[in-house]
Amino acid sequence: ARKLKATAELGETVESEIPFHNAGRIAAQTAKQVVMQRLREAERDLVHAEYAQKQGEMLSGVVVRPDPRGIVMDLGRIEGILPPTEQVPSERYRNGERVKLFVLEVSKTPKGSQIILSRTHKNLIRRLFELEVPEIAQGKVEIKAIAREPGLRTKVAVAATRQQGIDPVGSCVGQRGLRIQNIVNELRGEK
Repeated sequence: ARKLKATAELGETVESEIPFHNAGRIAAQTAKQVVMQRLREAERDLVHAEYAQKQGEMLSGVVVRPDPRGIVMDLGRIEGILPPTEQVPSERYRNGERVKLFVLEVSKTPKGSQIILSRTHKNLIRRLFELEVPEIAQGKVEIKAIAREPGLRTKVAVAATRQQGIDPVGSCVGQRGLRIQNIVNELRGEK
């Protein structure tokens, strides 16, 4: 008998003992299939664990194709779905286009992980501001409330936190409106 070892991508080892002295071609193929299936399952579990941690975060994705359930987005190691209810009505998505998305839900299905994405969620605005405005990321300026009509307009209430002398609105707008313009461009002209 020989021990067969296979290592998954992130170092998880699957060990099986297979007796080879009387093994025929069919038995060898079956053993190979079992090992490969376990490797695929381990890889699926690792991908699910990675993206489950990103629930509630913003990711960048590439438009792959339209689907009856929504737009399929390539997120790197996995594809996510942008359902029609989470799409901005005025936006059109072209194949190969890169967009920022909010991860609504990560669930495990028999076929693997399913990631539901959103372009309409108000926390997408929060994440864009955290990315674009360092004072928000550092906690010097706090977002108090967000009101959004996807595709039309968004209102964000901000306030300074601990430090005096910080203009919360000015820091969000940026010099000559540069910071807010970057956010508006990502939202495709939403005011």
